[in-house]
Amino acid sequence: MTGRPPYPVIYEVNTLPWLTALRERLGPATTLADLPARVWDELAPAGTNAVWLMGVWERSPAGLDLARGNPALQEAFRAALPDLRPEDVAGSPYCVRRYVVDPSLGGPAALAEARAQLARRGLRLILDYVPNHVAPDHPAVTAHPDWFVQGTPQDLAEDPAAWYAVGGHVLAHGRDPYFAPWPDVVQLNAYSRDVRRVTAEVLGDILDQCDGVRCDMAMLLTNDVFGKTWGPHAGAAPAEEFWPAVIGQVRRRHPGAMVIAEAYWDMEWTLQQQGFDFCYDKRLYDRLAHEDAEAVRTHLCAAPDYQERLLRFIENHDEPRAAAAMPGGRDRAAAVAIATLPGATLWHQGQLEGSRVQLPVFLARRPDEPFDAGLDRFYRRLLVAAAALRRDQWTLLGATGWPDNSTHRDLLAWAWHGELPHHLIVINLSGHAAQGRVALPWALGGRDWRLTDLVEGSAYRRDGDELAGAGLYVDLPPWGAHVLAVEAY
Repeated sequence: MTGRPPYPVIYEVNTLPWLTALRERLGPATTLADLPARVWDELAPAGTNAVWLMGVWERSPAGLDLARGNPALQEAFRAALPDLRPEDVAGSPYCVRRYVVDPSLGGPAALAEARAQLARRGLRLILDYVPNHVAPDHPAVTAHPDWFVQGTPQDLAEDPAAWYAVGGHVLAHGRDPYFAPWPDVVQLNAYSRDVRRVTAEVLGDILDQCDGVRCDMAMLLTNDVFGKTWGPHAGAAPAEEFWPAVIGQVRRRHPGAMVIAEAYWDMEWTLQQQGFDFCYDKRLYDRLAHEDAEAVRTHLCAAPDYQERLLRFIENHDEPRAAAAMPGGRDRAAAVAIATLPGATLWHQGQLEGSRVQLPVFLARRPDEPFDAGLDRFYRRLLVAAAALRRDQWTLLGATGWPDNSTHRDLLAWAWHGELPHHLIVINLSGHAAQGRVALPWALGGRDWRLTDLVEGSAYRRDGDELAGAGLYVDLPPWGAHVLAVEAY
């Protein structure tokens, strides 16, 4: 396989529900090792170059028991899957008992076959790692209780939801500082030298089996966040941060691996500096989903070296389905944005087809949903177009309007340019029509130019002198967009 692309395009697959659906026609004992070539051929849409198989590790029986006994979770399960059956609840893939491929998927040998099948199709394999916590029945809980945040009997008595008694020790349940503790996991101590050493070893073992790793809730392990979350229970903060210590060791073993941080709270830059290749761009997601064009434009004014190491998305297993959360075509406008910006891009299985149900990660089966052929066609054209244009130099552009028409403020525009064809993206991030002129960054005067919309298929002939002077006039419908290749006639 050739070197890693500068802007990876990742397709997330919720592995167990995907395999459950395949078993309906291939047989109940089917594992990752048994899938025919056509399944791998059809898995990832053209324009992607990596597959994230989410949820391959051994799930915790103890965590499963807790999930089955939790009324709030059961209500959420039935809301997503009205015909819920007991066997549909498989436990959380983020309540990991061991970093060994779950037997229900076929074990390590089956994952190796899946990786080989993906590699034959030019696709890298991404897997998960959960650095903050482990399942209560993880072997380390009893073998190495000193690896975990320690409490006292008084802590347990005062806040039994936050603490866990095992083997004569009081250990903390995992948490982040803004939510109640997670009752199905036990909190590792990020300040512990042994935890850092073992984390690097486990990450190395994971990367023996794949090409990249997505680290869950990575910001929780920074010295500052960890100290604020756990206070004196954590002990004294070491001089070195958690991630530089860990990633530095991992790089020596796997220098070409891609390491991705799930990141929130505007900590993307911090985690980039601590060694991550790409960090979630949750701020862009929020602005595309809930704010206006000016908010997005301001976000995109950040430095290029920061932008290029963000992972853009409008859907993943933690967020609502884009077709449901961004109605009326807003999902299409947002999709054009994330597909054509610098940085990595994440798409989610079911997103292209218009799925609307956000499936709880505990479930092994997904509901039947209508297939949106028009949306699927749009996405597939967009991904192919984006694969061709994200090269050379990216430039954020402006749009101008007229005193009696301020809708140009709803337009977002940027360009990719180097050798011909140049590429221009213009998006109307509003629910009404928008008009304006976009100033182009190229010397276009003296000839005519063909502008071809790579998603819609339409083509336009424009005078180069007008383009070089007043700019390109655009008139876009609500949530409309152009993805244009600019070539000389």
